[in-house]
Amino acid sequence: MPSTLKYLSAYSPAVQSQVQQMLAQNTLNKYLLAKYPDTHDISNDKMLRSYVVSLKNQYLKKSAPLSQIKFDDKIHIINNALGLHTYVSRVQGSKLKSKNELRIASLFKKTPEAFLNMIVVHELAHLKEKDHSKAFYKLCQYMMSDYHQVELDLRIYLTQIDAYGAIYY
Repeated sequence: MPSTLKYLSAYSPAVQSQVQQMLAQNTLNKYLLAKYPDTHDISNDKMLRSYVVSLKNQYLKKSAPLSQIKFDDKIHIINNALGLHTYVSRVQGSKLKSKNELRIASLFKKTPEAFLNMIVVHELAHLKEKDHSKAFYKLCQYMMSDYHQVELDLRIYLTQIDAYGAIYY
C-alpha cells in the first residue's frame, strides 16, 4: 500500500487525512461503488468519438474541430496523464495545416460514465483554454456542474487502483 497520496497532493490536509483513513481501512472501494455503481458502455474509438462530439457540439460549438478522438493504451504511463489534447501543425506544400486531437487513457473504458465525462470535459476545455486557469475550471464547471467533486472522486479511484487494484471491470 502506498504511503503517499500522489493523486491528491493539491487537496487540503483534511481531505488527504480522510482518504488516508479510508485507504488504511480498505474502504475506498465501498465509497466509490456506493456513489458510482455502474460503468458506461463506451468501449471503442467510434463510440468515444460520438460521445465527445456530442458534448463538444452541446457546449463548444464554435471551437476548432477535432481530427482524431481515441482511447490510448499508453497515456496512463506518460506523466500520469489521463487524457491528452494535442494541437498539431504541419506544413503541407505551401500551406500550414493544423488539427486538434483528443486521446483518453484506456483505463476509462471500464469506469463510471461520470469519470469518462470529467476527463472528456477537461480535454475539451483545453480547446478554448490552454492553461489550467480560473477560466479553464469555470469552463469545466459550465460543461459539468459537479466537475470538482467528480475530479476528486476520480483521484480517489486512482488511489484505490494503486493500493488495491481496479474495482470496475
